[in-house]
Amino acid sequence: MYETLHYALAPYYLYIKMVHLPAAFLWFFSVTLGYSYYLVPVMQAWRRDSSDPGLTLMRNWVFERFDQGVVIEHVAYPLVMISGILLFIAGGWGPEAGWLMLKLVIVVVVTLPMEGVDYYISHLNGNKRHLRDKNGEPDWEVYETALHRHWWFFLITTPMVAFMLVTVIYLAITKPF
Repeated sequence: MYETLHYALAPYYLYIKMVHLPAAFLWFFSVTLGYSYYLVPVMQAWRRDSSDPGLTLMRNWVFERFDQGVVIEHVAYPLVMISGILLFIAGGWGPEAGWLMLKLVIVVVVTLPMEGVDYYISHLNGNKRHLRDKNGEPDWEVYETALHRHWWFFLITTPMVAFMLVTVIYLAITKPF
């Protein structure tokens, strides 16, 4: 079965890669820019003076826009995963490609759980705009809890993502073993 798929997909390896690489960069950079240039500065300002209602409004507005903006990331991520599987098959890779096995383990162990939580807090029950507009009357306590949970999520996952990205890019380019 694997061999049949390999022979069917092998001629399209570069085309699949043309989907995979831009989707991977779109996945990473769409969230990185919003996080670095909008969320972090607003959260830092708000933490310096959390009693300022203007900063609280700005913080809430930025988080809600961020939840909308990560739709790009959440469309790109499945493209990365699907095209990655297709590249694996089309390239005829196996367990002897140690660099690829390590890369796949890092990607699966770090990104699958992280993206599952991220989808939940950005689009499902953790979506700040949805919580604000729920039942026509905002429950600010639930809203604040969701917002702070999202912020903690960023604080915990940012170092892991930074390590993962540098490692995955290094492994993909150098193929050291």
